[in-house]
Amino acid sequence: MIKLIGPMSIALALGCSNSVVAGDASAGDQLFHESCHACHGPAGIGVSSYPKVSGNPIEYTREKLIAYRAGQKFGPNSALMIMMAKPLTDEEIENLSAYLKDAKYK
Repeated sequence: MIKLIGPMSIALALGCSNSVVAGDASAGDQLFHESCHACHGPAGIGVSSYPKVSGNPIEYTREKLIAYRAGQKFGPNSALMIMMAKPLTDEEIENLSAYLKDAKYK
């Protein structure tokens, strides 16, 4: 029995950690429409000088948002993106990244 406790604990810990890392696309959808929709358009398809942000891998969106949150500049809209990303939690970044990966214009 003692031999089973180790592997079971590891499996449980991995299962819990993966659910947090995966992000909640529904929560990301809601946050996107509250905070990002006005500039990036429906489903992140881009509007005017604001780029398309949907369809990228989760890792790409996550790293961009983390970098903006840290104050890194990438282009002409960096100041706005830094301001918008600063208050985001890790969970919110994961949720936005999950939503934007497969976001579709309806």
